[in-house]
Amino acid sequence: MSGLRSFVARRLLLGAVQTVAVVLLVFALTEALPGDAAVALAGDQPDPARIAAIREAMDLDRPAHERLADWATGLLHGDFGTSLTSGRPVALYIADGFGPSLLLAALTLALLVPLGFGLGVLAARHEGRLIDRLVSSATLAVYAVPEFALGVLLVTVFALKLAWLPPTAVGYGTDLLGHPAVLVLPVLVLLSRPVCSLSRLVRAGMVDALASPYAAHARRYGVPGARVRYAHALPNALAPAAQQLARTVDWLLCGVIVVEALFVIPGLGTVLLNAVAERDVPVVQGLAVVFGVLTVVLNLGADVVAYRLTPRAGVAA
Repeated sequence: MSGLRSFVARRLLLGAVQTVAVVLLVFALTEALPGDAAVALAGDQPDPARIAAIREAMDLDRPAHERLADWATGLLHGDFGTSLTSGRPVALYIADGFGPSLLLAALTLALLVPLGFGLGVLAARHEGRLIDRLVSSATLAVYAVPEFALGVLLVTVFALKLAWLPPTAVGYGTDLLGHPAVLVLPVLVLLSRPVCSLSRLVRAGMVDALASPYAAHARRYGVPGARVRYAHALPNALAPAAQQLARTVDWLLCGVIVVEALFVIPGLGTVLLNAVAERDVPVVQGLAVVFGVLTVVLNLGADVVAYRLTPRAGVAA
């Protein structure tokens, strides 16, 4: 337990440093964005006096270090700032987009875990045989297809040709759970690549574990094959799988922009796209900080789970 506490303390310290770095990097990158929000808000034929007034009203005429200090202080109190285009708090934009993105992530993970682990275990159990080759070939082929291409294909077949499912979420608002048919195609697209990578990781980990001396020793002592596979081999595949799951959750929650844009889902990715198009810097900054902190937290959790499963892996950390 002392080793685990020390490991968690080191990871928490590293996470704090990474969070500070995220805040500084986000501010620096948004400052470097081309274009001027004041010019964009002033209209097609902006008047210099109007631009100056807008810049003063939005504090854009203040030095960058002062705006950084005010913004960072607000973040410590949960204040992400105010939208330049609508005047709404950035936190409301994040809250509005978080629900649909969280719903898509939850549904995808609910299917990803049993499918990914099930296919990986199935392939490892039949290593080198027909089932293993079929699973490996199918997962490699599906993984090679970009999300956008797969989404267009599914929409063409199941929405336009067969008319079984709606092609987009237009007209359904944010109540996606009340219209489950809208979620089928986006979840299939989101599930396609993660299930392939997870199943291949689980297969590789189990194959290595089943070929190890301790697994052979257990079989010599008459331990049933199912117990060797699930009680001894499978736990060794969980550490890399947990880290892969953390990366997948991070990818799902941090705005799967292509999928949300394709199916017109009002999630975080869509909010980010709209904010970039409108040069709404506070919204972009707020979303980027949320994405960065989520990445730090999820990877911290994955590292702790991996260390708990294989403590020796954390010795070098």
